[in-house]
Amino acid sequence: MSDGEITTYTGIQFDPLHPDPEKIRIEDIAHALSLLCRGNGHVRTFYSVGQHCLAAAKEAAAREDSRRVILAALLHDATECYLSDVPHPYKVNMPRYRELENTLLQAVLDRFLGGPLTREEAAEVEQIDRALMFSDLHHLMDHPENREQEGTLHLTVDYQVRPFADVEREYLDWYRRYSR
Repeated sequence: MSDGEITTYTGIQFDPLHPDPEKIRIEDIAHALSLLCRGNGHVRTFYSVGQHCLAAAKEAAAREDSRRVILAALLHDATECYLSDVPHPYKVNMPRYRELENTLLQAVLDRFLGGPLTREEAAEVEQIDRALMFSDLHHLMDHPENREQEGTLHLTVDYQVRPFADVEREYLDWYRRYSR
């Protein structure tokens, strides 16, 4: 194992700073994201990044987006299973971190979608993520100023605490359903 490698849930030696798409496993992503808390844990109750990604995929499906956009929505935070998330206000001031995160996300997209998103696909995933962010802020942190922003969602997000294994299993089910 080199200095930059981590051992993933499935036992793969993976270097997130020099990602090899062939070493990226959907099982690692589903498992890790089911255990990571949204907002770095600064929320009223546990809500996993895996649940957030499932909500994004479900929103894309509710909008009748393509299978590719649904999968991209499911995978949009996959980098967080290898690189810890940095809150947005800080991330915008960390260009090297954003560069590493973008390189890793591209490796994820290469692995599971066969290449980068089109501008339109990326814009759709970003719009879904942004709408969910406002919903998350309202429901998980009770930010009343975000209530009016929630109208862009086509679904009602379930913010109940769920067993980690159930989230992991559902994540894998959604991946299998839309990756065919």
